[in-house]
Amino acid sequence: MAESPSKPRRRGRPRKDLRGDTRAQIADAAAAEFSEKGYEAASVRSIARRAGVDSALVHHYFDTKAALFADVVKLPVRPDRIVKRALDAPLERLGESLVNTVLTAWEDSKVKPIGITVLRSAVSGSAAGGLIRQFLVRELMSAIATKLEESGIPEPEATVRAELVLTQIAGVLIMRHVVGADPLASLPVDVVIARVAPAVQLHLDGPA
Repeated sequence: MAESPSKPRRRGRPRKDLRGDTRAQIADAAAAEFSEKGYEAASVRSIARRAGVDSALVHHYFDTKAALFADVVKLPVRPDRIVKRALDAPLERLGESLVNTVLTAWEDSKVKPIGITVLRSAVSGSAAGGLIRQFLVRELMSAIATKLEESGIPEPEATVRAELVLTQIAGVLIMRHVVGADPLASLPVDVVIARVAPAVQLHLDGPA
């Protein structure tokens, strides 16, 4: 009797008992793609191809590439989400919104130690630090630059302003929480916000 032909692999969601393995398989493929290509060049499609699944299944488990990266490098705090929450403010108040949202989040005792680890990794010369830098630049800077472009500011000016904003905020976080430099480290957070927000707004507004 002739053997029955093997059934083709069914696309879509796997059986419930296989979902844990599939998620781990996708995460392993993503780790390899990020390591070989970097955050920017790795795509959901290439990760899906390496994992042997379709792109829709990757999105089912991880929603976005940023979420997948955060899972792979064990980031329990999503800095991209923190920043994006602040972007609903109008342009004339965006500096205050960004500074208030980010600096206030860092005062949370659950966020601060994780944030310090992320910053230390980002400024290190390690391979993991390089990936985190790419992630922060791609997900944070591009979100701010897009907001500026939607307000009528053309490229590359929007990108320059977004980079200066990140530089200003990251510098404050490093000096206050990583270096622990006084008196900045000891100032009440609302005082720091009040003094830093106008400088960030100047970067957003650009040269006169």
